[in-house]
Amino acid sequence: MDRFDGMRAFVRVVESGSFTKAADNLGWSRTTVTQLVQQLEARLQLKLLHRTTRRVNVTTDGAVYYERVLRLLAELEDIEGNLPGAPTAPRGLLRVDVPSPLANILLVPALPAFHARFPDIQLDMGASDRKVDLIGDNVDCVVRGGEIKDQGLVARHVGDLQLGVYAAPAYLAQAGTPVHPDELRDPRHRIVRYRWDGDLPYAMRKGRETAKVGGRYVLAIDDGNTYLTAGLSGLGALWLPHYMARQHVASGALVPLFTDWRIDAMPLYVAYPPNRYVSKQLRVFIDWVVELMAVHAPRGG
Repeated sequence: MDRFDGMRAFVRVVESGSFTKAADNLGWSRTTVTQLVQQLEARLQLKLLHRTTRRVNVTTDGAVYYERVLRLLAELEDIEGNLPGAPTAPRGLLRVDVPSPLANILLVPALPAFHARFPDIQLDMGASDRKVDLIGDNVDCVVRGGEIKDQGLVARHVGDLQLGVYAAPAYLAQAGTPVHPDELRDPRHRIVRYRWDGDLPYAMRKGRETAKVGGRYVLAIDDGNTYLTAGLSGLGALWLPHYMARQHVASGALVPLFTDWRIDAMPLYVAYPPNRYVSKQLRVFIDWVVELMAVHAPRGG
């Protein structure tokens, strides 16, 4: 048995909670991963994993071994990567999950430049607004708007999304154009509600006056692209980051409301597990997101 292959297999099983997922991640067969872990346990004469029909859980000894092995593999990667003749450019697979509008409007259009700089990085990108289990789903990092509530993650503040309130001309023709945020509570008005764990809408401020309003809705959505489509279709007023609204305001498809009011910015974070080795490819991806957001959503901007 290759001892390091056994360690790598064991680490991936712990992180994914599944031999099948670990095998998919490593590009090996499930049989190979199972045999490597079994051989590792036999050599150590320790039970590292509890296996059930639904999930694999790490034992107490396995948890201690996992932490030590993770550091060892990270150090090995650094040693190999810093040899005089070793390739210096980051390479390998990186799994990320980002909000779908951010992917469509900002990240994916900028990726050709990223891949020109880092041609050996292979990105597996999930574009969703769902809550991701970074360990169980074996994701290296997520990009998310709003405060990160999971204190078990490392979160880097990479930008601030400026927000506005918008509505389609057809909606305003039918319901009237509100001049104060409180008017959205009027029965004739509707909002499109965005379903998420955070506290939206954010506070709106004008001088010393503060408003934090909602309103009646006929549709609540948990996907950013569909949320935008609902607003464009005239289903109600909606709160949007400027980068999502800019094109539609320019075309006349959306009208900005309450332009003399300011809305608290939405912080944007890159988050990753604290026990996950921060590889070269992850480091350069995070730095690239920081560079991109400095243009489109600067911190404190």
